[in-house]
Amino acid sequence: MNVAKKGNQQVQAFFTFLHANPYMLLFLVVSLAVLIGRFTIKGYGLGTVGGAIVVGCGVAITASLYGITLKLDTFTMNLFYYLFMYGVGLRVGPSFLNSLKDDGLKFTLLALICSLLSLAVVVLGARILNLPTGAAGGILAGATTMSSAIGSAEQAVASGAVNLAPGDTVEGVSAMIALSYGITYIWGTVGIVLMCKYMPRWWGVDAKAAACRYEAQHGMHNIEDDGLTANKTFGLRAYRLENPATIGLSISEFIARYPEYRIVDVRRRDESIGADPAIQLQAGDVITLGGTRTGLTTNIGLIGPEVDDARTLAVPLDHAEILVTEKAVIGKKLKEFRGLDLAGQLQLTRIQRGGVPLPVGPETRLQRRDVLFVTGLSSAVQRAGELFGVIARPSNMTDLLTLFVGMTLGLLIGLAQFPAFGASVGLGSAGGLMVSGIIVSSLSSRLRFFGNTPNAARNILEDMGLLVFVAIVGINAGATLLAQLTGALAAQIFLVGFVACMLPPFAVWVVGYHLMKINPAVLMGGMAGARSHSGPCLEAATEIGSNVPWVGFPVAFAVSGILLTVFGYFAMILANLH
Repeated sequence: MNVAKKGNQQVQAFFTFLHANPYMLLFLVVSLAVLIGRFTIKGYGLGTVGGAIVVGCGVAITASLYGITLKLDTFTMNLFYYLFMYGVGLRVGPSFLNSLKDDGLKFTLLALICSLLSLAVVVLGARILNLPTGAAGGILAGATTMSSAIGSAEQAVASGAVNLAPGDTVEGVSAMIALSYGITYIWGTVGIVLMCKYMPRWWGVDAKAAACRYEAQHGMHNIEDDGLTANKTFGLRAYRLENPATIGLSISEFIARYPEYRIVDVRRRDESIGADPAIQLQAGDVITLGGTRTGLTTNIGLIGPEVDDARTLAVPLDHAEILVTEKAVIGKKLKEFRGLDLAGQLQLTRIQRGGVPLPVGPETRLQRRDVLFVTGLSSAVQRAGELFGVIARPSNMTDLLTLFVGMTLGLLIGLAQFPAFGASVGLGSAGGLMVSGIIVSSLSSRLRFFGNTPNAARNILEDMGLLVFVAIVGINAGATLLAQLTGALAAQIFLVGFVACMLPPFAVWVVGYHLMKINPAVLMGGMAGARSHSGPCLEAATEIGSNVPWVGFPVAFAVSGILLTVFGYFAMILANLH
């Protein structure tokens, strides 16, 4: 008995310590959330954000059993959420703007259908079942796995846009948001994975064959973009000139006759004489020849025997990431650049769009803010940077002036109000910051060296901002959570979340496949993007053994990410209109 009493005293002392040291409490919860987020069962898990809700609520509930109320200030909570929203704007900005052009409109429409239908299901379900205030915002966030919608739902309550029912408190509504999110999040994750992986099979469609057709049509190679393979299309080799048909030609004449090759250097009597177009090739010259793998192996004997000459092959190579910003190349297909003199001196290894790897083929069109990963001759890499935009060298320097001015602009945008739903509503600070991030990223794509925010810095804004915010929501909600939870209520919340998870992607498939005639393999990625979740797209690509699903992902991902985040706000308002 004494042992149990002593144990209770120690636990109470521990929670008393956490109550007196709020920052210790916050960092403990975040650390445990990250740890829990790493655990998966057959590939499925809570993730760090879901873990933050669970741990935060769990710690606060346990503390309440010992008579201690844990609560953190809303200033810290809002600050981290604002950082997150600005980071989101920076990330999705380029893809969001590209969505307004060409094929992007199709995936924009799919994202719009998915997001609006998710909102409609949640609002109608909450009203029909008369769910408590706050349930709609939490269900939308959990069923769509859009954790950021928790923030906009909280903003709706804090701004006074939601009419609280008699007996409701801000703390109680916040707890219901967290509770509803936790109940619906797991199936929200599992459900969309199942839909993206197996919808073609359920529909009687061979997605693998469709991916093969797409690859053949667009000249794509089915290899992992980031993988280390022996498939290197560009190469350098050294040859001793012995072929009489080539002896006496100038370098310019040789290139005119064989445009698929580039002479990089000529060594004559152990001396490098360069590669001036006027140089006439002589017997015995050792020529460094650059070109594609196919080209170098096709015309064997064109120059003479291949030689292993380290000095001749000691040609500077470079690796670089080129940010596409030049107006002249935007919208063009890769095959349109085959005639450039640097085509045989450079290898395009992969393309990223909106941070997402994109399959590369001759029909691939360049968009603003695409990132081209190239390898080749140093001079060719430099010229490619000038042609396509700017070479983005790794840098840990962030343009802090642009960062803080951009966030100030976002807060000003958030102050704008307009009448709707019987009240004055607006984007709010969070929505304004996301819009500002989009504006800044758009400007930075047009103005070189403006507003540099390295990916690592942006990831910190997003990842830490959302994680800390959700952890605080969980902590603040935990104290009142037990009083609201019943078995019947949990079942009702899950039911609405289930429908909100499954119906919208189904509608996306029907519209995309039957009306828009989108390739099924591409549409698998479009479904994942319309739900703003990269995991299902990865699962879909693995299921059919192709990277084609990633083609349909970036635009839908950017658009739905913005819409679903903002819709947390409107879910709260519409579900509680009287």
